[in-house]
Amino acid sequence: MDKLSAAADALALFHAGEQHLQSGAWPEAELAFRQALALDAGFAEARGNLAFVLEQTGDSAQAESHYRSALQLSPQNATLHLNLGALLALQKRHAEAQASYCAALALNPQSSALWSNLGALNLNLHAEETAEACLRHAIALDPSNSRARFNLAYLQLRRGHFEEGWTLFEARDWYREMEARLHFPRWQGESLIGKSLLATFEAGHGDVIQFCRYIPLLKARGARRVTLLCHPALKSLLRRLEGLDTALSFEDPLPPRDFDYWMPLLSAPYHFGTRIGTVPALLPYLQADPHLHTQWAPRLPPTTALRVGLVWKGNPKFENDGDRSLAHLEALAPLWSVPGVDFVSLQKGAGEGDIAQCEAHQPLTTLGSSMQHFDDAAAIIAGLDLVISVDTAMAHLAGALGKPCWLLLPWYMSDWRWGADGTDSLWYPGVMRLFRQGPDARWGPVIAELVLALLEQTRPHGP
Repeated sequence: MDKLSAAADALALFHAGEQHLQSGAWPEAELAFRQALALDAGFAEARGNLAFVLEQTGDSAQAESHYRSALQLSPQNATLHLNLGALLALQKRHAEAQASYCAALALNPQSSALWSNLGALNLNLHAEETAEACLRHAIALDPSNSRARFNLAYLQLRRGHFEEGWTLFEARDWYREMEARLHFPRWQGESLIGKSLLATFEAGHGDVIQFCRYIPLLKARGARRVTLLCHPALKSLLRRLEGLDTALSFEDPLPPRDFDYWMPLLSAPYHFGTRIGTVPALLPYLQADPHLHTQWAPRLPPTTALRVGLVWKGNPKFENDGDRSLAHLEALAPLWSVPGVDFVSLQKGAGEGDIAQCEAHQPLTTLGSSMQHFDDAAAIIAGLDLVISVDTAMAHLAGALGKPCWLLLPWYMSDWRWGADGTDSLWYPGVMRLFRQGPDARWGPVIAELVLALLEQTRPHGP
């Protein structure tokens, strides 16, 4: 085969790979790009696309290698610099990521996507002024850049700048699939008097637990009927929520009755004009099932000691789980030295295997593995004195139940809802206490703070 025909065949394979890439058919895309490179090893775009596919399938090392090879072939390709920067940012190689973004911007300073990525990098590093400038410039270049708008929303909400934050937060796009399924209008603040509204879940269990507090406010606006579409594990718990007529699992068929409107649950703060001083935070707004509480009570430690629930890991599929979760239950070992405490594991799924390795040093009452749904979790938490948790739905549940909860927060990508600093939560006032990592992103100093706080809780106080 001569060079001309090989190049033509390589180009045809490249286009086929792009089609597979657009449809998310990663194995087929990888094969097509590799075949193209076998015919034309200097095909920079094919090598860059192969790198992108490898990144999506989890082979970061090979992806980086191919990105760098592609850049050697085409150093003026801004997209390659952008993609390499995004890969490095995910690996927390911040200085290298910033260098890649800056190299890309030198080639394409009008790229909204580049300014958005650079803004997100600085946002995660708490360089808030730089982040804001980059994100606003990204939006100025492309007002339809939903990722830049969402990242700026994240920043403004974390700062407590709710007026702009909630407006920008409407740029999030994870409810689009729901929008395509529903054939009645999305609520935009119209009168609800006599109307029927469907509020729909977004993202994780914790988001639903946190924002279901707005359901009574919808009813107070005159809604005839309010239905909440939620995760299956939340359905029985939410049936007792004030103002909620029906809790449906997303596994259930929608009832045949027509709804007047639907609303993504996380849009409620925007529609209600929530500000720092008007967060609806009357606790508790969720209640444990008294019958389940009676069933679980005998399994709790039968002592007069402080009963403390522990959650040390979140869902490993969450994008920032490596930062918010503890590496192992053993990280909490300094707590074992505090007298007068009985610990109860609320951990379910990831992390359950840690318990057996710690039992010799600190026996735990293990209940998390037996929980079937959040109604079980609520019944257990109702019998505890305190919950210590990383940033998971279990922390939101404790807060919604009005149960004292000490929340461990990572420094990197700490969620907007906990604010930029401080030890109190606007969303769970009086019950949630925040323990934050410092810029060194180490858990040791945080757990040392926990020990001192726990000692204060168990220390006898005079009259």
